[in-house]
Amino acid sequence: MSKSHDALEALADQLERSGGDPARIEIVRRAERFKRSWIELGEGLWKLRKQRKYEQWGYSDLHEYCLKELHIKAATIDKLMLSYGTVRDHAPDVLRRDGIARDIPSLEAVDYFARVAPPHESEDGEITTTRRRLDAPPTVLDELRAAVFEQGQSVGELKKRFDPILRPKPAEQDEADLHRKLKSMAERLVEGVQGCPGLTEARVGRVVAMMEALVSDLDELIEEAAPKSKPRKSKPPPPVEVAN
Repeated sequence: MSKSHDALEALADQLERSGGDPARIEIVRRAERFKRSWIELGEGLWKLRKQRKYEQWGYSDLHEYCLKELHIKAATIDKLMLSYGTVRDHAPDVLRRDGIARDIPSLEAVDYFARVAPPHESEDGEITTTRRRLDAPPTVLDELRAAVFEQGQSVGELKKRFDPILRPKPAEQDEADLHRKLKSMAERLVEGVQGCPGLTEARVGRVVAMMEALVSDLDELIEEAAPKSKPRKSKPPPPVEVAN
């Protein structure tokens, strides 16, 4: 169990013993259960922002409260609230799931969907994200919604299926990526054979020579594919003053 989880449990116990604000105790308990149900914590944070109760507890804003008391960073808080708002807008039935009879999609999968879904506006009129969105036609948005909320696909499966549509790479980029991967594999192979017992020096030497030649060829291909920077125009020399 992590130190932050232990700290939250101890804090919740202390607040209960001292008669702390029930809303404060509840949000701390939800933070404890974060790993099991991010939906609960997202909902709690949503209500907390609306009610601004953290100000009564001595914190200037929601991010400060979450970092100092819940040990959750601002980026995670933003992701939680954006994802909760996305579920509420695009798949409200998920909020009624218990996570047992029907699974709750992962935070990462919903966050991936949120990059494509129309920007979410909170009840106080605040847009909950300023991240660059990914454009998708309605048919792709519908397929992605089903993949996340009905099929329960992981973010890895979503990226493999939808990245080629949402984040297409130019052919040159695919080739450059392949060259870099092959170079890395060749370099690891050289390290491996040099440290492998049982291989003769002659065998190791031949493999190393072949891989070094391959790396050299790949370096040339990578350099050729790299965007060429425009040469700087040299400034003309200053005029020479001739003394009269």
